[in-house]
Amino acid sequence: MPIEHIGLAVPDVASAKRYYDELMPMVGFQSCFGNGYCPVDWNGAQLFLYEAGESGTYSRYRTGLQHLAFLVAARAEVDAVHDWVRERGDTVLHAPRVFPQFCPDHYATYFLEPHGFKLEVVCLTPLDES
Repeated sequence: MPIEHIGLAVPDVASAKRYYDELMPMVGFQSCFGNGYCPVDWNGAQLFLYEAGESGTYSRYRTGLQHLAFLVAARAEVDAVHDWVRERGDTVLHAPRVFPQFCPDHYATYFLEPHGFKLEVVCLTPLDES
């Protein structure tokens, strides 16, 4: 059974929406239901932003969400998101490259969004098909 949706608690939904309104179209999602993002073809998990009910800083090192990965069809899409992240001045954890320890064609970039969530954009298409 696939995952239907994922919810992220953030300290300021309006601020988070401004960020995700730019990012999500680059990884195949559209805005939906006010605080969410749905795949443009409506197939796959949705992502929702919720106001955090308690203060505190997110850490990918504590028990809980470690990172979210968005699958795209072409390596150029991974590169485009990486360029966008760099232009914003956000923290890039790993520039686009192949991560053969995951699979031979795992081409990805990893970065932190403004609330500290670790995000990945990954293409699994072989280089000659991308």
